[in-house]
Amino acid sequence: MKMTELQFEMIKENLRQLTSKDCFYKAKFKEIDVEAIKTQEDFEKLPFTWKGDLREAYPLGLQAVPDEEVVRIHSSSGTTGVPVIIPYTKKDVEDWAKMFARCYEMAGITALDRIQITPGYGLWTAGIGFQAGAEYLGAMTIPMGPGNTEKQLRMMQDMKATVLCATSSYALLLAEEIGKRNLTDKIYLRKGVIGSERWGSKMRARIAAELGVQLYDIYGLTEVYGPGIAMSCDYECGMHYWDDYLYFEIVDPKTGETVPDGEVGELVITTLRKQGAPLIRYRTHDLTRFIPGECKCGSKFPRIDTLVGRTDDMVKVKGVNIFPSQIEEMLRDVPEASSEYQFMLDHLFGKDECTLFVEVNKGVDKKQAEKAIQKAFKDKIGILVHVKPVGIGDLPRSEKKSTRIFDNRY
Repeated sequence: MKMTELQFEMIKENLRQLTSKDCFYKAKFKEIDVEAIKTQEDFEKLPFTWKGDLREAYPLGLQAVPDEEVVRIHSSSGTTGVPVIIPYTKKDVEDWAKMFARCYEMAGITALDRIQITPGYGLWTAGIGFQAGAEYLGAMTIPMGPGNTEKQLRMMQDMKATVLCATSSYALLLAEEIGKRNLTDKIYLRKGVIGSERWGSKMRARIAAELGVQLYDIYGLTEVYGPGIAMSCDYECGMHYWDDYLYFEIVDPKTGETVPDGEVGELVITTLRKQGAPLIRYRTHDLTRFIPGECKCGSKFPRIDTLVGRTDDMVKVKGVNIFPSQIEEMLRDVPEASSEYQFMLDHLFGKDECTLFVEVNKGVDKKQAEKAIQKAFKDKIGILVHVKPVGIGDLPRSEKKSTRIFDNRY
């Protein structure tokens, strides 16, 4: 993707400021003459910023402004290792709310909507981002946070919520509970804004059908504001991202070289306006591609595809690289299979063993389903797995994110 003249000037100014004061990037770029960066190609020779760099900066090594300008911190949702702390200025918070409001507008959500927010609040950026964007838009927010499904459904009915914000896992759980309790006619939802984890087309279709809503993908990460930096539109052909706030690159995960537009690679993000903790060439580990051309919706903002997965989601089995997205695509083409699965990896008697638990549709012969799924897995992914068909609802549901691959080999 070609960098615009304005983006280049904003990046150059950021580099001048970040290398002229005591902060993370002054040390990182101490051997680099930023004034010698004259072109996009020069910029693409700068070293990447990695999650490990951010952890090493703990607690406030990323902070690029004086303490009196920091109004908030957030932390990444990872549960292992040293956390990443991201400071925000007042302007950062306002910019984030503006971007998030754009996301709602992209989905046709207005100030007349009532937005029920189920992602978590606190150090994580999710819930508070959904709320700030809704308030900037002028819509009524119902700030539920995760869990307490009984109360979620009560408030959804009584407050006549029209928009649900959730992870795909929790949206599915709520959809199933609404169906079980015969509440469909008492629900006023018309839109769903779904983020935080990737999901397959079968899961998407189930949630949309059971809730009777149109669904939208939202993207973001704590290190770069939070959710709300990209959003799908009515045409469901990728996600528009806000290139007046962010510069996106897509690189080969192994070589770090830029890939041609349209090819899948790892998303790399540079912030253009962030003050509290700017990032230069940050490796997200998220796999996607640029979608060339203009969107049918008429928006001039460029697009990336919905995420294929993450570079660190991949497991290698018998010499084959397997991503969750491959399993989801395989199940999509098996009529007997539903959307939910768990993939278990074990090392037994000197070799890797794979077991795929899959929920199958009602009325399906489980033996037939087992054979169909096993064949599809071998044909499309290339290895033989043990398939265990189970009933709808037998696999655990989550109020946050679902874990689908369990690697017990190490």
